[in-house]
Amino acid sequence: MNSANQPDNSASSAQVTLDLEHLLPYRLSILAYRVIHSISGEYHRRHGLAVTEWRTMAVLGRFPSLSASEVCEHTGMDKVAVSRAVARLLERGLLQRRIHSDDRRRSVLALSPAGLAVHDEIAPMVLSCEQELLSPLDQAEREQLDQLLTKLAGPGMNTMTQKIADMCHAESPRPAAAPPRF
Repeated sequence: MNSANQPDNSASSAQVTLDLEHLLPYRLSILAYRVIHSISGEYHRRHGLAVTEWRTMAVLGRFPSLSASEVCEHTGMDKVAVSRAVARLLERGLLQRRIHSDDRRRSVLALSPAGLAVHDEIAPMVLSCEQELLSPLDQAEREQLDQLLTKLAGPGMNTMTQKIADMCHAESPRPAAAPPRF
C-alpha cells in the first residue's frame, strides 16, 4: 500500500489522507468499470444485452444447467439482479428453464439455441478485448497477474472480511442491561 494512504499523525492534522489513485479497491473498480463499459457497449449495440444479462449468459455458456442461485455464486451478482436478467433472457428466448431431473423442486437454466448463438458471437469478441487489454504484459507478467489476483480473491478477501467482521463486532454497542425489577 502506498504511504499516502496512511494516517497523518502530525499534530496539525488528525485526518486520514485517502489517495484514491493508489488505493487498490478504487483502482480495480475503475479499471473494471472502464473495461466493462467498453465491451458492454458493443454487445448492447449488437444484441440489446445489459451487463447482467451477458454475465448470466456467459456463466451459463461455461456451466450449463445452473440454478439462479448458482448463477449468483458464479457472477457475484445479487439475487435481484440475476432474477431480472433471467426474466428478460427468458422473455427474449435466450434462456430455457427446466425442472432438475434429480430434484423436482429445483429449476435449472440453460442457454436456448438462440442464446447459444448469441453467446458464440459475443464470447470471441470478449476474449479478443481481453487479449488487447493484456497486450502490454509479457507472458510472465500475465502469469504473475493471474497468481496475484487469485491470492487477492482468496486469502486476501478472507483476511479483509475477517478484519471487517472484527471491527464491526468491536464497535457494536452492547445491549444495555435490563433494569432491575422491584
